[in-house]
Amino acid sequence: MRLPILAMIGSGQQSGGAITVFVLQIAAFIAIFYFILIRPQRQQQKRHDAMLKQIKRGDAVVTSGGVVGEVVHVKDDLVTIKSAESRLVIERRAIARITTATAQEPATT
Repeated sequence: MRLPILAMIGSGQQSGGAITVFVLQIAAFIAIFYFILIRPQRQQQKRHDAMLKQIKRGDAVVTSGGVVGEVVHVKDDLVTIKSAESRLVIERRAIARITTATAQEPATT
């Protein structure tokens, strides 16, 4: 029984290179996840936050629930939108995107 244990102890010097390769593989795996998943998601979140700060009256928006409407009133974290004949008060973070902005009217030539 002691023979396999001695064999494992003796091979410890040879497995030093294998441990280094393993650590490098794990580091590469973490770097790939960071640059492919985490970093782009953070950049997208920053762009979305900047978009939410620029919401103003007259913007056409789409909520995360799919409601399409026009911004009527903005107050702190609450936004009132008009959709068809109803007015809805929603939280600013519930807005998924701005479809048209009043300041970004297309130029006619």
